[in-house]
Amino acid sequence: MARARASDDRQETEIIERLVSVNRVAKVVKGGRRFGFSALVVVGDGKGRVGYGSGKAREVPEAVRKATEAARRNMMRVPLRQGRTLHHDVKGHFGAGKVIMRAAPPGTGIIAGGPMRAVFEALGVQDVVAKSLGSSNPHNMVKATFDGLARVMSPRAVAAKRGRKVSDIVGRRHHVEQGGE
Repeated sequence: MARARASDDRQETEIIERLVSVNRVAKVVKGGRRFGFSALVVVGDGKGRVGYGSGKAREVPEAVRKATEAARRNMMRVPLRQGRTLHHDVKGHFGAGKVIMRAAPPGTGIIAGGPMRAVFEALGVQDVVAKSLGSSNPHNMVKATFDGLARVMSPRAVAAKRGRKVSDIVGRRHHVEQGGE
């Protein structure tokens, strides 16, 4: 029993939580206004797993707790090149939110707007260039970012899908970067 609790504590410390937005909403009732809060949270392990969730409650901490639980249940794995950037450029969209994410050389850092930056920090990406086009609504930006990240494929996955060797896929990438084809 004590071992299970120790592993849970260790797992808790490894998770990175980012509060993206808190929104106050008012419901007009007979006695005046009744306020509620909604929170958007992004969580990740900094090693290629990330998730997002939203929660609503009458108090901010409760809304954040619900959002964090939803985000942990909603985690997905994203393949990263050398554990620091994306394998290839990718576009994502959700509703009116559109995002473009590009792989970047070492030392670039995270060049991205607020909600997208939170996703990349939780994911463990160190070098990426991203641009949000369209909606600046945090919910749509986060969902568009996750749509794009779901499309990222590693060379190993592409090779398996095509029935080729990884060296054929990666070799072609380096050949194009050097000015061939």
